[in-house]
Order: sequence, then C-alpha cells, then structure tokens
Amino acid sequence: MTTTPLPRRSFLLGAAGLAGALPSITTAAPSRAATFVRSAAPRLTHGVMSGDVTRSGGVVWARADRPARMFVQLSPTGGFSARDRVRTVRGPLLLPDSDFTGRVVLSGLPAGSDVPFRVVLADPDAARPHGDHAEGSFRTAPRHGDDVRFLWSGDQAGQGWGRNPDIGGFPIFDAMLARDPDFFLHSGDSIYADGPITGDITLPDGRIYRNVVEEAKTHVAETLDDFRGNFKYNLADAAMQRFNARVPFVNQWDDHEVHNNWYPGQILGDARYTEKNVDVLAARAFRAWTEFFPVGPLTANRGRVYRTLSHGPLLDVFVIDMRTYKDPNTPGLEPGAPAALDGILGTEQARWLVKSLSESKATWKVIASDMPIGLIVPDGAVDIEAVAQGDGGVPLGRERQIAWILQQIHRRGIENTLWLTADVHYTAAHFYDPAKATFTDFAPFWEFVSGPMHAGAFGPNRLDATFGPTQVFAATPPRANASPLEGYQFFGEVTIDGDSKRLTVDLRDLSGASLWSVTLDPQG
Repeated sequence: MTTTPLPRRSFLLGAAGLAGALPSITTAAPSRAATFVRSAAPRLTHGVMSGDVTRSGGVVWARADRPARMFVQLSPTGGFSARDRVRTVRGPLLLPDSDFTGRVVLSGLPAGSDVPFRVVLADPDAARPHGDHAEGSFRTAPRHGDDVRFLWSGDQAGQGWGRNPDIGGFPIFDAMLARDPDFFLHSGDSIYADGPITGDITLPDGRIYRNVVEEAKTHVAETLDDFRGNFKYNLADAAMQRFNARVPFVNQWDDHEVHNNWYPGQILGDARYTEKNVDVLAARAFRAWTEFFPVGPLTANRGRVYRTLSHGPLLDVFVIDMRTYKDPNTPGLEPGAPAALDGILGTEQARWLVKSLSESKATWKVIASDMPIGLIVPDGAVDIEAVAQGDGGVPLGRERQIAWILQQIHRRGIENTLWLTADVHYTAAHFYDPAKATFTDFAPFWEFVSGPMHAGAFGPNRLDATFGPTQVFAATPPRANASPLEGYQFFGEVTIDGDSKRLTVDLRDLSGASLWSVTLDPQG
C-alpha cells in the first residue's frame, strides 16, 4: 500500500505579522572573540533540523565543517529573495568545542503557522549572511483546537544494521515525511553507541545487507568524539535530512545512547570498554545528544530530558526519562506499598509527572515513555531492565512507582491519558484494565508501542499481569534480529480531530501502510 502526501497547511505568517516584530532570540552557544584564518568558506554538513516547537517558536539546529557564524532567516512568503521581506537572526559561532554545532531559539512567532526558515553559514566575523545555506520549515503549535497529527518511533541503526544504499539509507523517514506530521517524537535509542557497524552482512536467505561504514561506527563509543560520530553517522542519511528539514523533533533518550541497559553508578563488565564507569560515559553521551539534536534550553542548559511540550488545547506531551534517575537493575522483587520512591523515574520526576498531569488543561495527555510499563524487558538471566518483572502479583520493585503514578492519575480524576513507547523493536497495542489486574486502583488506559526505525526487529515480549494488560494487536518478525531489508520496521501516528476531539492511533509499517487502528473518544 502506498500513501499520498498530505498538503501542508498554508503559511499563515503574513508579511505584516512578521514585519511587525522581530522574534526574541537566545542562542545555545555564546559568541566569543577569536581570530580565524580563512581557508575556505564554511559549509553545512548534515542538513538542518528544528525541534521543541511551541505556540510561539522553536529551536533551529545546524552543523558546519569549520568555524562559522550561524544565521537564521525567516520568511513570510517561503521565498528568500530581497523582495520577500526576510528577517535575519544573527546566531552563535559554531566552534570546535561543540563540534561546530549550534542552535538558535526563536520566539514571538504566530501560533498554528508553518514557518519557512533558512540557515546560512558565513565566516566567523561576518556581520551579514552570505554563504552555504539550507532551507527548512516547522509548524508552530496551534492556539485553538486545530487538527493535530504527530508520529513517534525509536531504535535507530542498531544491531549492526547501518545505512544501506540498496534500500535508500533509512527509507522509513520518507514514509514518515509523507504523513505530513506536526512533529515527530523520537522515543529513544537515537544511536547505538555500543553497536558497531563494521561491514556487509549475509542474511539467512543468502542476500547481502550492505552497510555504509564510517570510522566512528567501527568500535564502541567511549570518547566524546566517538559519541558525536555516532550521531553524525545517522544524520548523514539523505532521507533523514529531508525529513529533518520539514518536521520538528521532540527528542528523548534511552539506553543505547550510552550502553545497553545502563543505570547510574554502574561499572561495566563489557570487555570492549576501557572506560568502565558508566557515569563518565553517560556524561559524554548526553553532551553529544544535546549538541546534535534541536533541544530547548531546559534540556541543553539544565540537563533535564523530562519536560512538557504543549501542542495547543487538544494535546500536552509529557516526555519522561526512565534512564537518568533509575535505580540499579535487580530481579525487581522489592516489596512495599505504591509510592513516589526512587524506582525508575526518581522521586522528583515522578512527583513532577503527577503534578504536571494534574495541571494540564489539554484534552489529551500523552506520556512519552522510553520503555514500556507492562512488557517484561530482561537484563540478563535474572535482572529486569524496565518496569514489569513477570510476577503478575502485587506491585514489586519498580512497579510500585508506576502503581503510585497510575493511582494518582485515577484519584485526581485526570482523564484521557495514554502512553507511547518504543524500545522492544516491534509494534503493539496494549489495553490496561483494572478488572483484569492484580493492582486495581487505576483507570483503564492504552499503551502503544512502535519501532524500530532502522534496527534489528524482535519480539514479542511477554506481558506482566499486575496492571491487567491485554495485547490487542502486535506485528513481530518471524525470527529475532530480522534486518531492515526484511521489513518489520514501524512507526506510530496519532491524529486528533479538532471538531470531535476524538483521537486515533495508527500503527504503520515501513511503507506507511496502517496495520491497525483505534479511535478513542475523550472523556469528561
């Protein structure tokens, strides 16, 4: 099945509206006085991106091949000639200490509008934009109850499956671009820092999977430059660059940005590593992650992945972080009553989530989770990596913190919540029903899983009965670690109708075809 590209909304930034006020600007890296020797004009290396879009602005990202001044131009018409009344924002210097990456945070833009932009690189001491450039656009969040469409997925370039020129690199990005989403939620495992890509692979049926090989991906990532190289490998893909230029990101992270199944304080037993302290690796990985994605100041400057992204009156997205504050992986059998204890989110984040959900005025409240809550995700033969531990009885281990969150959502009358996740490398729909659960003090809800984007396909995982989940749908490969050449790559789509406020979830395959769909009516 093929999909037909949807028409982008007409650009609502009227000439008068844009000319009236220059958006206020902050930059991700400070400008500094320096002396530069010009050898050639700076060039863009990995296209342009936008992200963390709000009703009035967003973040624009770029990377240069050498020291450069970054400019962002905004156009009320989509054109960038002298007659188009282009506004120019002088951005930061792109310098070696950020691997020549930089971001400009824009504000003061009109809500619910497509915003064409152009990134221009110039010499470091340039006062005006003149040089290599690339165009993009993002859509600001609506002020009113307009229709909403967004996508989510995760797990990119894992298990040794890299950019394959025979299939167009990462072709899922073209399928996602055809859906014309307002934004894309990257649910984590945006790189596989612990997964080298070293050469071609012979598949069980005799076909050859061809990998593009780059030095940074021939070994596990330990240094800051190693982690940066992993991001550059993915961002070099042409299909991903086309997508990035048109669709703003909401970025999340999980384990493979650092190391499989990591937790704070862990000392690695992996013989491939000379640096065994995972906290050291995580600090380097997080710096690279913030350098190579268009994240806002809360994340880039304060180091906080968890945050709320409001997308108008119909939708709030609560991005959580199941990695940075989690307790050590154990069999998950620690007893106790449901509580906002350390668990997988840390006490502070768990309380933030409940408080933010309570304060939300949006019709739908999406909890963007980097791991599923009902699927058993093991770490070795005994320990548990995610939440569920397979007992199926009263909440134990990390289930206690999730039980507290679900209990608080129910007792505070917070309606219309759903969970979106990736991580397990297949796509599925789970319905959680207290009538079928051991722990019953919660309201029914859905959890939707989708991925991988370009990695080995696995599954299905077993469900834990503590919160009463039922697998309503799943699409899984016939064998573990099926390559992207064999399909079984997935993304999810959420649409909200502006008139009825009904929310529809489609689980889509590599071509963009819908495999399964459900429409939910808002409560309250």
